[in-house]
Amino acid sequence: MTFRQRLLRLLYPAYIKLGRFFGRHRTVLSNSGRVPPAVPIYAQKVKLANGQELPLERFRGRKLLLVNTASDCIYTAQYQELQELMAHYGDGLVVIAFPSNDFKEQERGGDAEISNFCQMNYGVTFPVAHKASVRNGAGQQEVFRWLTDKSQNGWNTKPPSWNFSKYLVNEQGVLTHYFDPAISPKHPELLRAIHHG
Repeated sequence: MTFRQRLLRLLYPAYIKLGRFFGRHRTVLSNSGRVPPAVPIYAQKVKLANGQELPLERFRGRKLLLVNTASDCIYTAQYQELQELMAHYGDGLVVIAFPSNDFKEQERGGDAEISNFCQMNYGVTFPVAHKASVRNGAGQQEVFRWLTDKSQNGWNTKPPSWNFSKYLVNEQGVLTHYFDPAISPKHPELLRAIHHG
């Protein structure tokens, strides 16, 4: 872990507290009508950092929390919170990280370096995808294309606003919520969404 990464980790709790007053990166969207997807998310496969493909069909019947991540971001400490969240819910919740260099080049490493960073510094055991763009446009990671395309997911067009934006998919493959980065994995609103689905 670099000096910058250690400093960001130390500053993260204060940054989250201050964020409550300033409202940055705090958007929450919900699929209140429970609009089903036009294209099943289970048709998607995730290319992992190790080169293998992970079919999302494997997680039918479980909630998915899909998060775009980066190693040099003020929100990077959320890796630990995401790990704790998945451990708490056991088989009921699967977290998948999607590293991206889209926001201020805060993920410059390669796949192996990113995976090692996650495991060594935050004890991450959840799947880490191959680094790819999560922003709309050419080269966008396929799962994030589904998450941000209303014609596929049924209702949402909101792309990630920054690193550690979160998308919650329920056990039936319905995209139920979008959470901005300042809505941490421990935030009551996110916990309620997981619990009530």
